[in-house]
Amino acid sequence: MGVLGNVLRGRRDDAELGKGLWRRAHDRFQRGLDRYHQVLEGVDDDALYAELVVIADALSDLLPRVRAVCMTCQRRSPSDGFEVPGELAPVHRALSKAGNALATTAEAAAMLSLAVGPVPVGALSVQRRAASVLEQVELAESYVEA
Repeated sequence: MGVLGNVLRGRRDDAELGKGLWRRAHDRFQRGLDRYHQVLEGVDDDALYAELVVIADALSDLLPRVRAVCMTCQRRSPSDGFEVPGELAPVHRALSKAGNALATTAEAAAMLSLAVGPVPVGALSVQRRAASVLEQVELAESYVEA
């Protein structure tokens, strides 16, 4: 994507997500996802890579869901700052936890890729952390639907 594409995407994001709290929550999730994929690129073990790709696909499927939650929140309570609106505090908390869990998922994958020798339990630690990401995204969605 060229410079023009980045400008257009930025304008669309500004319109849909605002420039405040909800944009920040979305962008943090996206950065965590990008970091996970960067870690994935450095994995040399084919078996481990195959396990981590499945997790990467599942995490990537969450980004449109996070975006939808953030867009809904921006429509309900537009934000150009970083103050959390009281009625949407549980949504923001769940999105923050999802972003944190995604960062620790990428960290766990990085640690696994640095392991020397065969990993006895495979990507189980990464799977557990990824499950936490899914749980928090589902929680955020449930708060928005309520």
